[in-house]
Amino acid sequence: MDLVPALREPLKKVLGPATAKVMAEHLGLHTVGDLLHHYPRRYEERGQLTHLADLPMDEHVTVVAQVADARLHTFASSKAPRGKGQRLEVTITDGSGRLQLVFFGNGVHKPHKELLPGTRAMFAGKVSVFNRRLQLAHPAYELLRGDGDGDETVESWAGALIPLYPATAKLESWKLAKAIQTVLPSAQEAVDPLPDSLREGRGLVSLPEALLKIHRPHTKADIEDARARLKWDEAFVLQVALARRRHAETQLPAVPRKPSPDGLLTAFDDRLPFTLTDGQRKVSREIFDDLATDHPMHRLLQGEVGSGKTMVALRAMLAVVDAGGQAVLLAPTEVLAQQHHRSVVEMMGELAEGGMLGGAEHATKVVLLTGSMGAAARRQALLDLATGEAGIVIGTHALIEDKVQFHDLGLVVVDEQHRFGVEQRDALRGKGKQPPHLLVMTATPIPRTVAMTVFGDLETSVLDQLPAGRSPIASHVVPAADKPHFLARAWERVREEVSNGHQAYVVCPRIGDEDDPKKGAGQSAEGDAEKRPPLAVLDVAEQLAEGPLRGLRVEVLHGRMQPDDKDAVMRRFAAGETDVLVATTVIEVGVNVPNATAMVIMDADRFGVSQLHQLRGRVGRGSAPGLCLLVTEMPEASAARQRLNAVAGTLDGFELSRIDLEQRREGDVLGQAQSGARTSLRVLAVIEDEEIIAEARREAAAVVAADPELTGLPELRMALDALLDEEREQYLEKG
Repeated sequence: MDLVPALREPLKKVLGPATAKVMAEHLGLHTVGDLLHHYPRRYEERGQLTHLADLPMDEHVTVVAQVADARLHTFASSKAPRGKGQRLEVTITDGSGRLQLVFFGNGVHKPHKELLPGTRAMFAGKVSVFNRRLQLAHPAYELLRGDGDGDETVESWAGALIPLYPATAKLESWKLAKAIQTVLPSAQEAVDPLPDSLREGRGLVSLPEALLKIHRPHTKADIEDARARLKWDEAFVLQVALARRRHAETQLPAVPRKPSPDGLLTAFDDRLPFTLTDGQRKVSREIFDDLATDHPMHRLLQGEVGSGKTMVALRAMLAVVDAGGQAVLLAPTEVLAQQHHRSVVEMMGELAEGGMLGGAEHATKVVLLTGSMGAAARRQALLDLATGEAGIVIGTHALIEDKVQFHDLGLVVVDEQHRFGVEQRDALRGKGKQPPHLLVMTATPIPRTVAMTVFGDLETSVLDQLPAGRSPIASHVVPAADKPHFLARAWERVREEVSNGHQAYVVCPRIGDEDDPKKGAGQSAEGDAEKRPPLAVLDVAEQLAEGPLRGLRVEVLHGRMQPDDKDAVMRRFAAGETDVLVATTVIEVGVNVPNATAMVIMDADRFGVSQLHQLRGRVGRGSAPGLCLLVTEMPEASAARQRLNAVAGTLDGFELSRIDLEQRREGDVLGQAQSGARTSLRVLAVIEDEEIIAEARREAAAVVAADPELTGLPELRMALDALLDEEREQYLEKG
């Protein structure tokens, strides 16, 4: 942690302006402390060569290997001075696999002299394919001599283990290693943020020792000691930040909202045609207990697709209206806002007709507010909000605009949290006279560790029980390239569902009217998928209507349609007037058509695991069983096919969320998607280190309860300031 002057020293003073500029621009490293916390990705042992077979395509890699062969080829070239060009081909090996290096033109002379058979070196470059073989074109390299002739190589200072750092094309691993060697003495001045009792109780090494061992280990035990210590730093300091956030929330005032004994909520419950699940009752109790307190509720409600989160949220909103306040439901898209509005009005019946003839005794008004509404309807909606006539408001980010005023905002419900920036959430919360209560909903199941790390300032409620009457969904992978007759059978199954009186979705990654088809959503990183653009809604709908689904009523739905047109399409589909809806992921969340039983997802490999699970949740919502077919052209052995097999193999969203997280970088989860800031986690892995995170949360809660301002722990306070860059601090402040 850069807590003292030596660690706050700008890199340009230590390493020179040119190197410092590259480090700042490409790796976000500005100070000596930043560089000391840029840890090795992995280590190579002297005498042990890397696995060349595992190199990822199109990524910048660093490998340690031995030259097996080097050949200089001459060929005719109009661009070369004497009409002859040169190409140097060097083959490197790890004993089991081989990789080709290629150098052209003037760049062949130095490597031709240095890369002789038997030479060991570190090579860095971007992996590509030429003639069906992996290669690095014009890689940077550093010879590993360790010959003690005064030319300091990486090996000569790294002991038996060579650290390989996360690097870029502009800054190879060995250059980083040499820069770190320059600043490593400053590690002795690092101030330890962990309380002594915690560090000693867990047998952790000091921070200076951990930094020395992570960058210059002599044994594998050194690396383990260092990583164990640095993981605790990251987990503990982050959990302290979140614990302080939770503590601060308890100090804020809020209006307690207790439902009337015989008010709107009771009237609503009495008209329900079904019984709430035990899970819904339990979660509702947790929410009602929070609403009754005099500080703001901060609760995350997560649950499986179709577990009844909307019902739980609506009952919370009705409780707040009962208590004289207003409740708002914020949806990520207009389609979803309209869908929520329709379903809430439908569920409430005459209870949603407040102030209208025929409205029930305890009724309130349910208002929709979106950006595309006409001027007159918008004026009326804004008036209903300002006067308090509207008890329940449903809308998109249009609700955040300055001119939107509430009479008495008591509860904010945010649907699909991962689609909203914290700034938006904060702007809406600022519209209450006092901070309103907050309920965040997500249908993307979140592993316990991520919930503790990303949403650590929220209490968590989980709905893991599906309501009675929900049908199972059968899921199958359809390998269109290997077995085209499987795809033909998929369209037959759609026709069978329609002939039985049901409906179907067909989902495609893009719309089809884009200028550049390469911009399709959910592009797979795997080379094969790039040979053609992603399948498009407009093209697929036309082909199906003229081909395998001829005679069926096929319509399209995508995000670029006019709001009125989208709403009309959804209404026709919900009313059963359309057989097959060909759509983008605009139908991913919230769309509820119980009669839709089949879904075919085209180019399924271009979607993430959680997204596929969300999409699949649109079928099987009625009494008839659901069917989800995942169509792909990816080969059996590819990572994309393994991903699809995992989705087809389980309906457990929590299991899939773990698989999803294991296949993605932690930064995708903990970084910009959630906080708007670069992730601060470097060695902590949120899946593998579940126990550390849980223990750190307990320790942090105890520390903050005893000393909220950390006055007795100045080192920890400084560490907190260092860890939380400005953006991250804003994220925690806004919650």
